[in-house]
Amino acid sequence: MNRRHLLAAILAAAPIAAFADYPEKPITFIVPFAAGSATDQLARALGTAVTAEAKQPVVVDNKPGANAFIGAQAAAKAPKDGYTVFITTNTTHAANEHLFKKLPYDPVKDFEPVAMLSKGGQILVVNNNLPVNNVQDLVKLAKSKPGKLSFGYGSSSSRIAGEMFKQMTGTYIVSIPYRSNPPAVTDLIGGTIDMMITDMATGLPQVKGGKVKALGVSTAKRIPLAPEIPTIAEAGVKGYEISFWFAAYVPAGTPAPVVARLNDILAKANRSAAVTNFYAQSGFEALGGTPEDLRKFQTAESEKWRKIIAGAGIEKE
Repeated sequence: MNRRHLLAAILAAAPIAAFADYPEKPITFIVPFAAGSATDQLARALGTAVTAEAKQPVVVDNKPGANAFIGAQAAAKAPKDGYTVFITTNTTHAANEHLFKKLPYDPVKDFEPVAMLSKGGQILVVNNNLPVNNVQDLVKLAKSKPGKLSFGYGSSSSRIAGEMFKQMTGTYIVSIPYRSNPPAVTDLIGGTIDMMITDMATGLPQVKGGKVKALGVSTAKRIPLAPEIPTIAEAGVKGYEISFWFAAYVPAGTPAPVVARLNDILAKANRSAAVTNFYAQSGFEALGGTPEDLRKFQTAESEKWRKIIAGAGIEKE
């Protein structure tokens, strides 16, 4: 090897060598939703697995509110060193750009994709005192009382699921925004709102605990965790189907060797007993792949959510 080739090889290896010991200190997971949300539960399960794999503690930092803008901004502005990881969903990285005229962050330019994590469906739940026992009952009641019923949402996925339901059933149900899904579920149990379509991890435990009634799931097929609950489509709203996904990102400009190492750590964590158990209890499906796979997936999902939002008749705010 001549001197020029030797120098080139040394320079190419230098960035990798510089980050060979990553991680050397605690890692922070920023979650743009409240404690108890599906994203929060996943982040904590992942954190446990990452700590075991990387031998460094993981701190989960919940920054809910403002349509997940707060968490996304904080993650985008974090140091580009791999010690702040954004555990998020299609809300921040595929839906928000089509729901709002202006975002305080750029879902593409401000972030470096790290890893796809999982995907899942949602569940339509209503207050126990609402005089309905199935989707058809709910539609009839809503049509008999236009503007009198309300649904809460604490994420773009939850919001769009509700708006799709309204559009496809020809009902007028008042939309009530929340900082995250857990506080909306609390109000649903208390009777402040009448219904919502939320993630399985947040809604299904309340159903099994008898605190709310489940009328349907948003997936194309029934979920193994609760096979007695019909899909919203088979319950009467033909063609209804919507799901969401989780993924990990870091600030744009984070060194490629760190991104590659994080991808490897998260891939192993995503197959751990703690995370696998969470998925099994929540009805989620594990995903995987390279950072480039996530980049391509996000592009395709952004277009998919653009069409869903347009089809639901939602205008940009």
